[in-house]
Amino acid sequence: MRLLVYPHDLSIGGSQINAIDLAAGAAAAGHDVVVYGIPGPLVEYISERKLRYIPASPLHYRPAPTRIAQIAKIAYQNKIDLIHAYEWPTCLDAYYGASLFLNVPVLCTVLSMEVMPYVPPSVPLIMGTADLGEEAEKVQRGKVWVLEPPIDSDRDNPGIDGSYFRRRHTSSTENFLIVSVSRLALDLKLDALVRAIDAVDLLAASYPLKLVLVGDGPAREALEARAKAVNLRHGRAVVVLPGAEMDPRAAYAGADLVVGMGSSALRALSIGRPVIVQGEEAFSEIFEPRTYDLFLKQGFYGLGDARPGAHQLARQIEELVIDPRRRTELGMFGRRMVTERFSLRRAIDLQLGIYQEVLANPPRRNLADAARSARLALELEFANHTPSRKRNRKTRESAVLDAARSGRWPPKTVEHH
Repeated sequence: MRLLVYPHDLSIGGSQINAIDLAAGAAAAGHDVVVYGIPGPLVEYISERKLRYIPASPLHYRPAPTRIAQIAKIAYQNKIDLIHAYEWPTCLDAYYGASLFLNVPVLCTVLSMEVMPYVPPSVPLIMGTADLGEEAEKVQRGKVWVLEPPIDSDRDNPGIDGSYFRRRHTSSTENFLIVSVSRLALDLKLDALVRAIDAVDLLAASYPLKLVLVGDGPAREALEARAKAVNLRHGRAVVVLPGAEMDPRAAYAGADLVVGMGSSALRALSIGRPVIVQGEEAFSEIFEPRTYDLFLKQGFYGLGDARPGAHQLARQIEELVIDPRRRTELGMFGRRMVTERFSLRRAIDLQLGIYQEVLANPPRRNLADAARSARLALELEFANHTPSRKRNRKTRESAVLDAARSGRWPPKTVEHH
């Protein structure tokens, strides 16, 4: 099989790493695999995995005419049998570039936390949670599978040495290390990051703990300002932001506790760390046998009740700070769960089976689907690029960042116009 894998970009993120790991698994199984994507830090990771890489045009429009033309050329010249796109913008590029006119089947994986209306209904989908799979089946004519984000449990293992990371970030007076590895993004991530800082602020006077936020992104300056205020209040470095790390395994391994969501939470569990899973609107839960079924169903993420303050998260952190035996038990339970349910080896076998099923029953081209998806995507792009929408978006982003800098959270609602 000649396979083209198209992550939505090659910045550091769980979806992109999953795409590359699974592509490497397909290559190791004897298939001819090409990775195509907008250049970013993960190009080096593609090289490490010994995969062929073709850079994509960086045009920001979705779908992007230049990438549509590139994909058509790549598919034709390389006699591609199947294109596997990740998230809806890449799916549309691939659909218009190769499926609609060259009749090359497209499979789309959606790991975002909602079913997007822009994917043509005839395109087969892989969703990341059981809940989203059920939602997708209501609107898609193409087949829908559920495949949770996989973890390379051989690479991410409890034997990783985190001592150097720990020595960098702890001292004799700060001996409980909490780590979060995340993009410092406004969407999806910021609420959890702010609440993690606030929860540690509530506990820092009573316990010798430190929070290390590993990552980078547009919210970094605002988070640093909030962290600075916390540090000044306690007279020590309670919260630090050292930046992004291409290989954060030592950060997970050096932690006493990890807070996070999605693939980051799963990687920490694979390395044997106890985890508090965060989401948006004040959601947080300790991963433990009691919450296992919840996270299998909805993914390692959730929506809370948007209550102000971080008292719930602080209580959960405190439970684990004072109980080292429970932390050890949770780390062992998480490792066992990942190797049994979320291992990369299992996911590769499942995904190769999906590829064979798509090739055996390729979706039929549908001009009505193509026209509908193009209309919806173009309407979205037009709305996003109108001056009023740009102003409103900047106003909302400014309000969110101001709230993240200051003591206010969640931010006041900014009306859409």
